[in-house]
Amino acid sequence: METSNTYKQNTAQMQDYRLQFFGTGAEYFTIMIVNWLLTLVTLGFYYPWARAKQLKYIYGQTALNDERFNFSGTGKEMFRGFIKVMVFYFIVFGLYIFLIAKGWIITAVLFLLLAVFAIFPFAVHGSMRYRMSRTSYRGIRFGYRGDRTWLVKNSFKWFLLTLVTLGIYGAWFDMKLRRYTHQNIRYGDVEFDNNCNGGDWFVLNLKGYFLTLITLGIYAFWWQRDIFNYYIDNMSMQKDEQKIRCYSTATGGGFLKLRVVNFLLVVFTLGFGTAWAEMRTQHFIWNNIKMEGDINPDKISQTEEEYTNAFGEGAMDFFDFDLA
Repeated sequence: METSNTYKQNTAQMQDYRLQFFGTGAEYFTIMIVNWLLTLVTLGFYYPWARAKQLKYIYGQTALNDERFNFSGTGKEMFRGFIKVMVFYFIVFGLYIFLIAKGWIITAVLFLLLAVFAIFPFAVHGSMRYRMSRTSYRGIRFGYRGDRTWLVKNSFKWFLLTLVTLGIYGAWFDMKLRRYTHQNIRYGDVEFDNNCNGGDWFVLNLKGYFLTLITLGIYAFWWQRDIFNYYIDNMSMQKDEQKIRCYSTATGGGFLKLRVVNFLLVVFTLGFGTAWAEMRTQHFIWNNIKMEGDINPDKISQTEEEYTNAFGEGAMDFFDFDLA
């Protein structure tokens, strides 16, 4: 009887969480065209403003319980980070070319690899800190509390282990990085968590790789489903004793339809359908993420500070890598 009463009480406290995406291809196409033209005319210098506009639109069209998220980052902030990144790359590639000219080819290649790797943990930390601090929902900011020194030291260790194991440890590297960054995300006084691990990730991708080969590529869409589901199913949020669990409803058939239609949209419109393809992808993602739990959004308190250094945001674009 006591167990039954507890279950009824917990059920009564369950909250309703509805994720939605409202973006349209026509609106996003207008943003993309303007961004492309201005970036071209300014020889690439408009890119930070273009990126800010894209993020503002995508975040602003994403809603939880009919209330939109907000991204307050600006092109000016991103431009400062963009310049810092460009200076770094200019110095690195300048030294690389100098070493090549001297005939020290092996030294040049090793230098380039080490330089790119050296910036990676700084880029991850900076990007997460900036992106989270500029993201808000219902007036409450997100935040990132990771320790840069810890991340740099451990990334170097994980990188060496990946080299020594001829890439096998890369699965553990990926998941340890994802787990650490997610566990340091905050939304007010709500803490994020992630239970992914390298062993599961390694087996998942090994299975996906071989089944994709055996099926002549057909299983690739189910492999994408497994990857997406693994990312989402291991995410959760906690506030005191309350918790939200995330889970995915994506299917292999859903990914097959998404990718095939997107491919046809882009190819048969000579690239102009890219905006519609990207919006279809966003709709697919948010429609297939479900949340259940008992955290009351009305009782979340603001705890995070603003952070305006966008160096990491610009650097992460170079790696085409997104942990958030």
